[in-house]
Amino acid sequence: MKLLVSALEPSSNLHLKEVLKYTEDVELLGIFDKSLGEPLYDISEMAIMGVVDAIKKLRWFFKVADEMVELAAQADKVLLMDSSGFNLPLAKKLKEKYPKKEIIYYILPQIWASRPKRAKKLEQYCDRLLGILPFEVEYYPNGKAQYIGHPLLDEIKATHDADSNTIAFMPGSRKSEISRLLPIFKEVRKKLTDKKALLIIPSSFSDEKIRGLYGDISMFDISRDTHTALARSEFAFICSGTATLEAALIGTPFTLSYIAKKVDFFIGTKLLGIKQVGLANIILTHYNNTTLHHEILQEEVTVDNLLEEYYNTDRKIFADKAEELREYLEHGSSENVAKIIME
Repeated sequence: MKLLVSALEPSSNLHLKEVLKYTEDVELLGIFDKSLGEPLYDISEMAIMGVVDAIKKLRWFFKVADEMVELAAQADKVLLMDSSGFNLPLAKKLKEKYPKKEIIYYILPQIWASRPKRAKKLEQYCDRLLGILPFEVEYYPNGKAQYIGHPLLDEIKATHDADSNTIAFMPGSRKSEISRLLPIFKEVRKKLTDKKALLIIPSSFSDEKIRGLYGDISMFDISRDTHTALARSEFAFICSGTATLEAALIGTPFTLSYIAKKVDFFIGTKLLGIKQVGLANIILTHYNNTTLHHEILQEEVTVDNLLEEYYNTDRKIFADKAEELREYLEHGSSENVAKIIME
């Protein structure tokens, strides 16, 4: 089987890799991590950060989408993953040209956070809508969406060591995130001299890139294995992203810290009405109207505020809420997705 894939995010490609473990004789075409085959474009070429960056590359993205439509002629099925800004217009183009070709959308857009009207378009252009959050399928009026489990429950094998004397720091994976958060994290580390400190760095970063992005990091031990590092950490300071849900499912207490560009923060909070950043908080709020962790954003991200989070976070409450989260998500998704692809 030839499968056209559009998986632009590093996290999507981790989930894709897990799905492929349960498939046979599948050849990938399209956009994905080059470790999985020979893509039309590697995901590193597709990376953007914020609204301004997206606008600058808009014409190029149109060109890539047209190339994907032509490539789809060779594919038996289509798998779109996350990245709705690119994949939803692509789904429309694909369905118009190949009305009988099955289009599967795995890791649905966050229409529950903003622009719920996209549900109608997704149901119009896609044949299978595979949700990874139990509550999100309720937003699709025609019942085409189904909950198939969460991929992190397949991928996380580590469990939290509550007796650890180590603190983890995750300043993100993008240059802008690291440049804003890491200086503050370094100052926090200096205040916690009686603790071991782990700096978790994306496994794809070269030594040269690390030197250019991070500067002096001699005060940290380095880890490239997120799950293992979080499991062996007493507490973690984490930039917004997939890592916050990973920490929650592992059971490692943490606080979320994020400093966005002012224009992006304004658009998100004022125009789109986003009220929560952390995915674990969003999930629990939908489930039972509770939250798991605090969110320290923008000007509130200071050394004193982060230290207060470390000393005052109730570990017992966190553990109870993390268990509620795991029970709500129930099971993994990878094998279920593979079965749908192979049907």
